[in-house]
Amino acid sequence: MSSPVDFSTSSLRASAEMEAVDSTARSHRGVIAALAAVLVVAVVLAVLLLHTKSKAPGSATKSSPGPIAASQTLRLKGMTAAVAARSIMAPLIAGQQVGTLTITRLVPSGTRVKKGDLLVEFDRQAQLRDFVDKQAQSDDENEKVIEELAKEAAARAKDETEIKQAEDSLAKAKLEMEKVELLSRIDAEKAQEDLDEAQATLAQLKETFDLKRKAAHASIRILEIQRDRTRETMLHAQANSALMEIHAPIDGIVVLNTIWKEGSMGTVQEGDQVRPGVPFMQVVDPALMEVRVPVNQEDLLGLKPGEKAQVRLDAYSDLVFDGQLESIDPMGVAGDFSPKVRTFSATFSIKGHDPRLMPDLSAAVDVGPADAADGSVHK
Repeated sequence: MSSPVDFSTSSLRASAEMEAVDSTARSHRGVIAALAAVLVVAVVLAVLLLHTKSKAPGSATKSSPGPIAASQTLRLKGMTAAVAARSIMAPLIAGQQVGTLTITRLVPSGTRVKKGDLLVEFDRQAQLRDFVDKQAQSDDENEKVIEELAKEAAARAKDETEIKQAEDSLAKAKLEMEKVELLSRIDAEKAQEDLDEAQATLAQLKETFDLKRKAAHASIRILEIQRDRTRETMLHAQANSALMEIHAPIDGIVVLNTIWKEGSMGTVQEGDQVRPGVPFMQVVDPALMEVRVPVNQEDLLGLKPGEKAQVRLDAYSDLVFDGQLESIDPMGVAGDFSPKVRTFSATFSIKGHDPRLMPDLSAAVDVGPADAADGSVHK
């Protein structure tokens, strides 16, 4: 039978062995945690180092911008326009303050016209009425000028007659003075007074004659100016009446513009009122059409004049036209989203014609390759 002392010694030895095992386990866990922390730090440092190198100047090779890749297609959106087109605007009325003009006749949109054909006619009643009124006023003022000229001619003849009588009186007084030695003193003095009076009268008549002519000329000139002004107004009214008819300047097709009228946007029709100077119509030659598209500066670097393209109309998906880049505007404008990114305007010509191809249609321009099945041309 073992003693209590042996039992106590065995218990102490077992406790010591368990503590040694726990200490060893804790030390192993600490080593593993330290290794894991070192590994995490190393990974983070590696990621940061790679990120820093990618941002460093000259550390990475950037691909230089160039033509569109062989496997890419650049799509641009724009509007169709006619190469040869003439804008038709409501006529500007000379010499009048006119708010609006009323359309009485209008050629429908899409009508094919020839040069000289009537396109639109405005109500000319106001211009004709003004012409008739000014014509009557001009005739009346012209009669006043003629009447004043006749009065001046009669007054001039009367003044010339008075001057001639004064000259005769002066000559008679001079004859009387030649025989003054034969006259009495009283008769001599009377003859001298008659001579002085005849000389003064003649001088006064000559002086007033010139003043009367200048006054009459000024009065007649005023009437002539009034008559000429009225005649100019009459001619303006006559010219304005002729402006109420607008004829086609070139052969082409009529296209009505969308304008602001009566509180909404729309095209004009007969009976509508248009403000003078507003372009409400175009005459376009559909034989030559083009597409104008905005190009971002990033896409611009891959474009060059002469590049082939395909033009599709949004309204007619079955229409596909061959196109070619004709020009790029050298000056750009600030973009919609950033002032640092510029937008340039490019013009693509359209080859071919279709009755449905009209100006102001939205179109898509594909620059670059596509499958031969859909008719595109590879670059």
